[in-house]
Amino acid sequence: MKQIYPLSLAFLFGSVGGMLFLWLGLPAPWLSGSMVGVTIAVLLGIPCDFPKQLHAGLFVVLGLSMGSGVKPETLSRIHQWPISIALIFFTVLLIILATYIYQRNVSGWDRSTSYFASIPGALSFVIAVAGDYPRADMSRVAISQSLRVFILVAILPMVLGSPLTGDGVLVGQSLTMTEPLMLMMLLAISALCGWISMKLKIPAGWLTGPFFFSSAINASGLVTLVMPEWLMIPAFVALGVLIGCRVALIDPILLFKLLKACFGAFLVGFGISLVAAYVVANWIDLPFGQLLLAYAPGGLEAMIMMAFILDLDPAFVAAHQLVRYIGMILILPFVTQRVLGSPEDSVL
Repeated sequence: MKQIYPLSLAFLFGSVGGMLFLWLGLPAPWLSGSMVGVTIAVLLGIPCDFPKQLHAGLFVVLGLSMGSGVKPETLSRIHQWPISIALIFFTVLLIILATYIYQRNVSGWDRSTSYFASIPGALSFVIAVAGDYPRADMSRVAISQSLRVFILVAILPMVLGSPLTGDGVLVGQSLTMTEPLMLMMLLAISALCGWISMKLKIPAGWLTGPFFFSSAINASGLVTLVMPEWLMIPAFVALGVLIGCRVALIDPILLFKLLKACFGAFLVGFGISLVAAYVVANWIDLPFGQLLLAYAPGGLEAMIMMAFILDLDPAFVAAHQLVRYIGMILILPFVTQRVLGSPEDSVL
């Protein structure tokens, strides 16, 4: 019962923010608006929460819906992916190096904190590795990582523009919604795929498992999934609430104190992503927005969701973000020891 009150408040402010953004005609209103609405509420001291027990169900719905953005023609463009995937490693390396230099020389942060704060995405893994290095300021690392995702979700719809109204909800089009019985069956299979993915320790398993299942059936042409508004709008609001509630974990005074440093570092990393996306888009003739989302230094789940909302091939973005995420998990412990030394040395 104690969780119902802050959850209800979170959805209230999230819904108000979504409706306001929709009324203003802003792109991706239900996601961006709810995120901003809840963030303002949290900063004003209003108790908002999105219990962890609800995360799995939300990601199953979002994963299934995102897969519906993958069309049969997606398969004809897969041959272009290896080039852009290879280049993502150089982009990430440049983002880390440039952001590290900014945090170290402009913001004046120590070496360990600057290093961990410069790594794009994979917040939980970065925090886990940083925990072995006592000199790293965990609050600064967490704030810089969280603000990076927040700013990306807030500005990307405006940077790229949205061809849809209402966060990918196909308003006014003559597509037939998937039958309720079929939808329930697909949700059940998606939940199973999410559970298996989590057991296999696949990154963001509750979302990526259903996403790849949905992508496969939609790309094959076996099913044309069209999610109903009554399910998708609450799901987008819930995702905005989830991101906004993360601000509740940050001390407001510290947040405002570090805002300038974090925003400056974000501009450095995002600027590199913009340039890389523009160069690759012109080189191999892929949509600029699609590449920007693939290269953006944000969270795995948020970037795939934005691709679906903006109708920019979520399969392409998911493949690139997963490669980046898995690559960092595999090499980060070794690179960290080369850059910062062993955890035992950092205590000295």
